[in-house]
Amino acid sequence: MLHFGDLLTEKIEKMNNPTVVGLDPRLAQIPVFIKNKAIKKYGESFEAAAEAIIEFNKGIIDAVADIVPATKPQIAFYECFGHAGIRAYEETITYAQKKEMLVIGDAKRNDIGSTAAAYAEAHLGMTDLFGKPTPVFNADAVTVTPYLGTDGIVPFTKVCGEQHKGIFILVRTSNPSSDEIQGQPVGDQLMDEYIATLVEGWGRDLIGKSGFSSVGAVVGATYPEEAKLLRNLMPNQIFLVPGFGAQGGTAEDVKPCFHKNGSGSIVNSSRGIIFAYQKAGKPEEAYAEAAREAAMKMKEELGKMFK
Repeated sequence: MLHFGDLLTEKIEKMNNPTVVGLDPRLAQIPVFIKNKAIKKYGESFEAAAEAIIEFNKGIIDAVADIVPATKPQIAFYECFGHAGIRAYEETITYAQKKEMLVIGDAKRNDIGSTAAAYAEAHLGMTDLFGKPTPVFNADAVTVTPYLGTDGIVPFTKVCGEQHKGIFILVRTSNPSSDEIQGQPVGDQLMDEYIATLVEGWGRDLIGKSGFSSVGAVVGATYPEEAKLLRNLMPNQIFLVPGFGAQGGTAEDVKPCFHKNGSGSIVNSSRGIIFAYQKAGKPEEAYAEAAREAAMKMKEELGKMFK
């Protein structure tokens, strides 16, 4: 079985499309006809919210599965609806995988020791269910924070090696205040550059035939100059690049995240795709069609970078 880095690289090359669709289902923006259908069945409850999210997500996945290699559900938008929301998260992952999409769980988990191991088992591996190893969320990859150090990462890399899964470690995020920590000097480097050297080391034993590790890095589109340095420090890491579209990042901004041959990154767009029907002024019944159009436009924009 291929390393996650190989699986993702192969999928991107097959579709000629280095994009990932973020599934951040804000309930207020989900079409009213979907919400009304769920409310009719469950009342104005967490269960209705979860049902609306599941139907909405399935529509998006159906619309883009043949042109987009991966999806990235952000768990916060599911957790806010309690156990019903977690069911929606689980069903979204399962459905996307049935449609042959890779799933990156955007959970930003980390801790140390047995707690980190429990997170890794829950999101990527197997949990001990009365002596029987059983998958839980079973995403293909998960986002991880690095600030507890090596003993907070090893439980995740162990599962990656055993289960052929992946992680994306936060190195340089796209938010405006990231400089407060990630842009601070550490010796003759910035913090994000120092973290990059650690990430490169953490991923060294999980490099596949593609030349890419199953340990990737989150590097935002909003810091293109810093991305050039980080690309040099992490040649074997696949970059998960947030910040494109709604957060202001452009194709030109994300270009430094890629190698010169166009490999090594996957670019995320969430609101710009899943709620494209609102920006395009389309009827809400056409939300999936609008999402596909937006995903195609993004693919075309990124495809022009290396022509």
